Amino acid sequence: MIRFNVPPYTGKELDYIKQAVEKKKICGDGEFTHKCNEWIEQKTGTAKALLTTSCTHATEMAAILSDIKPGDEVIMPSYTFVSTADAFVLRGAKAVFVDIRPDTMNIDENLIENAITDKTRAIVPVHYAGVGCEMDKIMEIAQKYNLTVIEDAAQGVMAEYNGKPLGTFGEFGCFSFHETKNFSMGEGGAILIRDEKDIERAEIIREKGTNRAKYFRGQIDKYTWIDAGSSYLPSEMNAAYLYAQLEEADKITEDRMKSWNMYFEGFEDLDKAGRVQRPFIPANCKHNAHMFYLKCKDLEERSALIKFLGENDILAVFHYIPLHNAPAGKQFGRFNGEDVYTTKESDRLVRLPLYYGLKEDEVGYIIDKVKEFYK
Repeated sequence: MIRFNVPPYTGKELDYIKQAVEKKKICGDGEFTHKCNEWIEQKTGTAKALLTTSCTHATEMAAILSDIKPGDEVIMPSYTFVSTADAFVLRGAKAVFVDIRPDTMNIDENLIENAITDKTRAIVPVHYAGVGCEMDKIMEIAQKYNLTVIEDAAQGVMAEYNGKPLGTFGEFGCFSFHETKNFSMGEGGAILIRDEKDIERAEIIREKGTNRAKYFRGQIDKYTWIDAGSSYLPSEMNAAYLYAQLEEADKITEDRMKSWNMYFEGFEDLDKAGRVQRPFIPANCKHNAHMFYLKCKDLEERSALIKFLGENDILAVFHYIPLHNAPAGKQFGRFNGEDVYTTKESDRLVRLPLYYGLKEDEVGYIIDKVKEFYK
């Protein structure tokens, strides 16, 4: 069976975990955590990056830092993972969903302004499949209405929009290092902080609301409770696992891109014949080969394709059920305008296996089997 995902592994992970254990520092903010933070800062140019226990928690931190309160509204796509909404719902805010673009599956930037009310406090663009949203237009709208922008760049590590890394446009950006992502620590994430004025409060929130980070840097002789916060620090062992992959980030990305390009070229004929649609990458976007998907004619055809591939030892999967169709989505959110594409396009999309180390002959086999299905 060709699995849909295999967590990345470079070979140094266990050595680095052993080093962390031998240093007798396995809780958060040790040497490997700092190395990961510095790597993200150097790669993205963000003022500060802080490793977190998940991208969900990075987004929760961003919601706290943005002072999201009960009754506020936050604009986002419905086609996203539940964490995008949860972070704000937990603060008492309402998720306001707008439709997506059918080409990139990203939020339709032209529908955002119509969703703004006097309760709107933030916009949360989600960079689906590591392909950037139209951030110039989104930042323009945010500036016009004095709104905070929090980028859900869970899938966007090593991807760019107009030459600038995803996660660095808004006040805050959120990365994921979950098992299914290009670089993994099992469960984990990071918050990217654009403005230096937000760094100190972010460190406090991340450390249970204390100024413990300043204490460990020797800036104060004791630490105390300063603000409402939580424990958003990952284990040093998780950070050690991740750092082994960040060191090989270019190699991992190149390997994934090779598979992605092979898929893209392999399905050109089917796309031109109108049988499937391949991913669309805007000219100003540099993606990271986070996923490869095809769009079938409809839900029935997609289900048949997934079943056929499964019978041929290939695990292909669909993706998000739009949040506004879910019970919690109806309770905690509302869809602004008409759902023209969100549900229809999500029903058509099927994701094919893509991971570091996927063999060329396996990609070729998958391409052949998809073509066999469409015969």
